[in-house]
Amino acid sequence: MAITNTDFQNIALAISAYSDEAYTTAKKLNGTGIVAADQRIDLSGESFIGQFRWYKPLSATVNVASLSSATDGTYTGMSTDVADFVKTVRTFGAEQVNMQEVVSKADGLAKIARDFAEVRAQDEHDALLSVLKGVAAHEVSLGTTSGIVDFDTDADASGVGSFVDVNAAGLHGAAATGAGDARKLFDSTAMGAARGERLFRSIGAAFKDYEPDFMYMVTSPEVMAEMRAANLVDETTVTEGNIEFTTIFGGKFRLIMTRANQGNLGAEAEVNAVSTKTTFIIKPGSVASAAMPIPTPVEVDRAAASYMGGGSTNVWYRWGYAMHPMGYDWAGATTAFSTNTTMGAAASYARKMDALNLGILPIFHA
Repeated sequence: MAITNTDFQNIALAISAYSDEAYTTAKKLNGTGIVAADQRIDLSGESFIGQFRWYKPLSATVNVASLSSATDGTYTGMSTDVADFVKTVRTFGAEQVNMQEVVSKADGLAKIARDFAEVRAQDEHDALLSVLKGVAAHEVSLGTTSGIVDFDTDADASGVGSFVDVNAAGLHGAAATGAGDARKLFDSTAMGAARGERLFRSIGAAFKDYEPDFMYMVTSPEVMAEMRAANLVDETTVTEGNIEFTTIFGGKFRLIMTRANQGNLGAEAEVNAVSTKTTFIIKPGSVASAAMPIPTPVEVDRAAASYMGGGSTNVWYRWGYAMHPMGYDWAGATTAFSTNTTMGAAASYARKMDALNLGILPIFHA
């Protein structure tokens, strides 16, 4: 925000064009039902990481009562596990030369204050997108096969990651070997709802009979264009909080357009090289988030003598949070706050929950 002395001669040219940035109405991932508050996440611990305890899904033992045998019934075991999560702190600062307002009539610090909420929301959106990429990369790293390739095998089997590759052999036919037989997530050659068969087959194979009433689909603008061109987008919309979602297949999928395809893992050994895009299917509440109280979240520093006595003002905003995918353990660095790079790394996660209870399904496609 600082304007140097050499810029003053040009300031008049900029005054007529001065205006706030026109922020887009993009659906930030952190503002959707993908994210849920979890009271078990306590950020007050004296470490860069924390832990929360959760009950494992029941493996119920159901007994058949008998009138002829006095043998005791078998109890159902209840067990818990502990998951690690990581904290992060972000900062955002700006400087204004005090005297510049005399010439420009623009209060740079007021401008940056107005922008703060947007900057923070975008940062948390980017962090959550990194979490999705990290989970996808971790699931691919677990496999010695091409993910989930049929309706009988789930991702708890040895060497099977919890992901679906549309171009792999099995679930959708023979393996694609080039552009001529590359498969997109939606089949534009099919008629009506059959255009989405690959999507429904992928979800059915991954979630089995644990499929929720609705899910979020986080995908790229290119894939969104394919859905619109195929006339798959519903005429009615769904409002959630202050966000209006377009949907497909009668509200089954709430669409979020973002840079999801940056997380494609087509170069990985277990993903078909033809699959260069990633679409995430996410159950509600699949990422737990909590805000962290920060000492001195807003701090202003004034340097009265700078700029030949004209002075300058610096303001810093600080915020912190935890962003944790449910069903996973943080396995990354424990001696520093997490960056988006570390949250997007395969080595930063370790799956701890039964795969059928996971909420994030990466689908790789052309």
